[in-house]
Amino acid sequence: MKRRKFISSTAAAAGLTIIPRHVLGGTGYFTPSDRINLACVGTGTQGTRVMLQLLKIPDVQVVSVADPVFEDTRYQNWGEFELRNGIREAIEEPKWDEGVKGCRAGREPARQIVDKWYSKQKNMTFRACTSYEDFRELLAKETGVDAVIVCTPDHQHAQVAMKAMGKGKHVFCQKPMTNSVYEARLLGNTASKNPRLATQVATGNASAEDTDLLCEMIWSGAIGPVREVINWSNRPVWQTGFTQIPPEQKVPYGFNWDLWLGRADLRPFSYDYAHTVFRSWFDFGTGAIGDMGCYSFAAIYRALKLGNVNTIEASPNTIVGVVNGNPEQLKYVSHPHAMNAHLTFPARAGMPPVDLYWIDGGLKPSRPMEFEEDGLDFEPDGLIFVGDYGKILCDFEGGNPRLIPASRNKSYIKPPKMIERSKGHYADWIDAIRGGKPARCNFESAAPITEALNLAVIAMRTGKKLTWDPEGMKTNNEEANKLLKPSYRPGWEL
Repeated sequence: MKRRKFISSTAAAAGLTIIPRHVLGGTGYFTPSDRINLACVGTGTQGTRVMLQLLKIPDVQVVSVADPVFEDTRYQNWGEFELRNGIREAIEEPKWDEGVKGCRAGREPARQIVDKWYSKQKNMTFRACTSYEDFRELLAKETGVDAVIVCTPDHQHAQVAMKAMGKGKHVFCQKPMTNSVYEARLLGNTASKNPRLATQVATGNASAEDTDLLCEMIWSGAIGPVREVINWSNRPVWQTGFTQIPPEQKVPYGFNWDLWLGRADLRPFSYDYAHTVFRSWFDFGTGAIGDMGCYSFAAIYRALKLGNVNTIEASPNTIVGVVNGNPEQLKYVSHPHAMNAHLTFPARAGMPPVDLYWIDGGLKPSRPMEFEEDGLDFEPDGLIFVGDYGKILCDFEGGNPRLIPASRNKSYIKPPKMIERSKGHYADWIDAIRGGKPARCNFESAAPITEALNLAVIAMRTGKKLTWDPEGMKTNNEEANKLLKPSYRPGWEL
């Protein structure tokens, strides 16, 4: 619905007269020259990377940050000095953190980065960035914030997003949207009931040109009806596969462990829970399928017009240790080193049922005969769509879609563009904030994807084949149903 039509219909229904912001400065109205004030919640490594991209967008200004960690140098890089070098390049400070050992992040470094960058800009009035330990205090005090970027560990995404939307803020959320089926549905429904709030989940491939081309190839019948999708990943590439709860460590100075835990049960601090490793734990993360599957599934769902999943089954790899001198199969207390999953989807209008196979941990599917003809080997991760009349091979997120074997591409004519191209993942969200059409990966569209990813984790944990009832929001297994909604510590209920 167009913004003007939405406002007029809402006003008529309520018997109210709404005076635009450009007259009285009301919340939610932006003229083209307005900067959108952003708050960044969660400023570890990924949160800092996202913030660096936002600093370069003229339409927005980061005005506040929040994180339970004041400053820490034990974050993990994706390569030596990766984050530090990224900061140096982004804010044009070649000596940033010179002499600092380790990977420094947290709310204080984030505040320093924001102030350093904006103090250099001549086309804007400098204002110091505020900093908070608790995001709830930020939302209560920073009334001028228009939108919130959520880059916390997965288990806090819904906490921050729900409270931000409750304050009338637009939300951009890191992937996966949640690590809970219940919270995925909650965010999707909340966004649906508040159409004036612009939401987006950070699966940038959903806005990519290549994903549009993939959709157009499939929709134009390049390989006929698609009945099978094979998706593999080399993740996890972080510590995982724990078989014991880590021993207690001293809580570092400036690290509010109780606040970091949020809704999760209280437990002794360990770095084996925090920073990048949070992805490994059921209470905090979603494992490889949640962390990476949200990228590939976003492309798959778009291309095949998928809705709710039908059945799900999954299994982890086994792990063996030596107990009392004898080999013994151990039980994971976290996400495993590797897993596979099989998800089925019902027929949709003009499209047949689909089997979707997920494989991670560096394992690979069976080699298609087309690989032999083309002399191809498996990339570390990738995606194959199997149709009645051929196959499409893609990069993991749907990029570079091409027919296999390669000989088929010689006579293949790409379809005409049927999809309006995106301006970019952030740009689409900013346009939505200004009253434009919803962003592609908004909370409503991301909800069924997130539910499916979390159901796969639950199927793995229970070892059961699950049938999903989306209307009743339950499976055919009571053990699995108990895992749909997380437990909440008092004060953190949603």
